Amino acid sequence: MRRVSRVFHLTAVAVCGSLATAATLLAQAPTEIGGQKIVVLKRAAVSKTKPEFTSVTLLPGRGMELQQITANFPGKGTMDVLASPDLAGSKEMLDVKDDDFGDLGYRLGAAFLVPYPNRIRGKLSADGKTLTTSWEGHTITLPANNIGKLPTAERHAMHGLILKAKTDDVKVRDIPGGQEVTGIIHAGNYHGHWLSKTDLYFTISLTADAVDASIVAKNVGNETEPIAIGWHPYFKLPSGDRTQVRIHIPGSMSAQVDNYDNVFPTGKLLPVTGTQYDLQAPNGAALAKNFYDDNWSHLTWKDGMVTVKVIDPAAHYGVKIEGLSPEIKTLQMYAPLAMQFVAIEDQFNFADPFGKEWGKMDTGMVTLKPGASTKWHVRLRVFVPAQ
Repeated sequence: MRRVSRVFHLTAVAVCGSLATAATLLAQAPTEIGGQKIVVLKRAAVSKTKPEFTSVTLLPGRGMELQQITANFPGKGTMDVLASPDLAGSKEMLDVKDDDFGDLGYRLGAAFLVPYPNRIRGKLSADGKTLTTSWEGHTITLPANNIGKLPTAERHAMHGLILKAKTDDVKVRDIPGGQEVTGIIHAGNYHGHWLSKTDLYFTISLTADAVDASIVAKNVGNETEPIAIGWHPYFKLPSGDRTQVRIHIPGSMSAQVDNYDNVFPTGKLLPVTGTQYDLQAPNGAALAKNFYDDNWSHLTWKDGMVTVKVIDPAAHYGVKIEGLSPEIKTLQMYAPLAMQFVAIEDQFNFADPFGKEWGKMDTGMVTLKPGASTKWHVRLRVFVPAQ
């Protein structure tokens, strides 16, 4: 073969190989996770001066989890708001590697946590698979699906019962400036783990200025039940320099925990003033080299909302998390040292809400009588922080 022909042949092979690889990747891009079609809300960015949300990717087959949110920052282009693998990686995590409880669901994106966010302790069964706790004289049996790493760790229930739930009546519609999706999870009695039956009505909307997420929980059973709602969004830190990222949390008290392995509350609420947990300044405080897996309460509400800020000065990037439901009593933040994300969890309740350590204190669980409803509503905004 002459040189020219060989060069042409190699170039053709390379091009064809690239096209084949691209075609393979496109063919492998998943269209469903958890047995249901992936939903993507989209809109085109139009502003040349301010950031705008451009997409929300949702997983109706996994409790309506938000797998990713994107936003356009002028001069930078499209940026991922959530720390999450791509769809292929998410499918592998959730459809191949996950356990029976769906625990990998709250290790990516933004999973919804119902009917309890955070930890619940109780009496462990002989086989170690379940635990029992009590509410208003009623016994509740929950999966004991989590445990720390130390020899002293205690197995406990964690992050609710809808991580593998399927969503019915999923509908997408256009709204002014964007799109919206609705759906219903007929949670029932959560596979026998709860006291009554619950329907969960989801609404997720995308516009230039905001991503809104709301859940209305309605007791459709015949018994009174406790309920709390929260979520577990991992917000990406685009600069890759965690130490200079600043967090604003408007909470004046933090819940003392036994250690950062169990992360069980002791029942004591401590003032944050003068400690690493004081993040109340308008522009917060730097994460520096501080580890956090903590809960803030006694929240300051302004203009009908409680607002947390994640500010990444080096990336000229910021996210506001606006809690809009009065039932949101606490904020949990998880910020591990080695990772470039921070989880900000707006939730109704304190950890271990049925625990005796709290005495007679209201731990944030909402009591729903048959026919009654409660709502959780959080709004996200992106912004460029002042220099």
